[in-house]
Amino acid sequence: MSELTHFSDTGRARMVDVSDKPGTQRVAIASGVLRMRPETLARIRTGSIAKGDVLTVADVGAVMAAKRTADMIPMCHTLALSGVEVVFSDISTPDAGGCAGLKVVTTTRCAGQTGVEMEALCAASVALLTVYDMCKAIDRGMRIENIQLEEKHGGKSGVWKRTKDTA
Repeated sequence: MSELTHFSDTGRARMVDVSDKPGTQRVAIASGVLRMRPETLARIRTGSIAKGDVLTVADVGAVMAAKRTADMIPMCHTLALSGVEVVFSDISTPDAGGCAGLKVVTTTRCAGQTGVEMEALCAASVALLTVYDMCKAIDRGMRIENIQLEEKHGGKSGVWKRTKDTA
């Protein structure tokens, strides 16, 4: 297991100093799911939500969240992102109890000295929170599930990919 790096030798929280690390291309992919009634997903897809084009607004929210991650997560570095991608897809699984699902996958990129995992995770979270906000008047029972890192590339640790055995 890796050493926790956000604590000093005396146990105090700290921002990790990355100034001596070489810059590399960094990529992180995160995902999450918003469960909802099938009628809610149908209204999102047909553009009949009163607040507007839900997925376009959620896409913008995701990009804004990725860009502002350091403002929300105390020990994150401010990064110059070179790209943020957001992809939504409809999903339905037998174990979802009759709920429809909207999955988001976010990809963040930069050339830098530290990874972009938190940016991808924040983007996925805010994308789903935005959909919830825009649809809560018709479906307060929606639930956000499984926000997780799917993979990351770059840096000293190289490539990491989620497997079904990953906790």
